[in-house]
Amino acid sequence: MAVPKRKVTRAKRGNRRSHDALANPSFAEDQDGELHRRHHVNLKTGMYRGRQVVEEAED
Repeated sequence: MAVPKRKVTRAKRGNRRSHDALANPSFAEDQDGELHRRHHVNLKTGMYRGRQVVEEAED
């Protein structure tokens, strides 16, 4: 069984875990000025890359 030869220091452990942090989602702005997630359909308008791909929701 593999067993570490020495204790891993706090700095080494922290450097390894630094890549596990969650980033905030990035948003893009439409032609209308609405914010939406990048590479996702804007559910309010149904637009994606300037085209109507989903019918607008009737409220």
